[in-house]
Amino acid sequence: MKNKILYLAVLVLSLSFCVSCKEGIAQEEEEEEETIEMVTPDEAENLSKMEEVKVLDVRTEEEFSAEHIKNAQNIVYDENFSDKISDLDKSKPVIVYCKSGGRSEKSAQILKDSGFVKVYDLKGGITQWKYDKKETEK
Repeated sequence: MKNKILYLAVLVLSLSFCVSCKEGIAQEEEEEEETIEMVTPDEAENLSKMEEVKVLDVRTEEEFSAEHIKNAQNIVYDENFSDKISDLDKSKPVIVYCKSGGRSEKSAQILKDSGFVKVYDLKGGITQWKYDKKETEK
């Protein structure tokens, strides 16, 4: 009888351990999914003032030459984008933007999949940035 009670106790503890492990894994996976965060121009402007944050403009070279966010680095989104970002520090946060959000969304996913710790995607791109009367440079 004592063996049956002991067996049941071990079984219950084992099951509860498995459930808590499963919940922990699910929570970790959820946190990984949150590495891309949409930000407003105000939020992006504040983040860009931080020394360790990199600002990436993924538009064409022509678009970038016309105007861009101050201190942005131009890395054109194309089929070689993954190779182009390989030298960047993945441990530093990155703000990515394009004209209105299409290319930056794809770029942000590639950055995340490449192991970047934190990726911010500028909602509405440089179009929204300018609409909100934020400063650009040529």
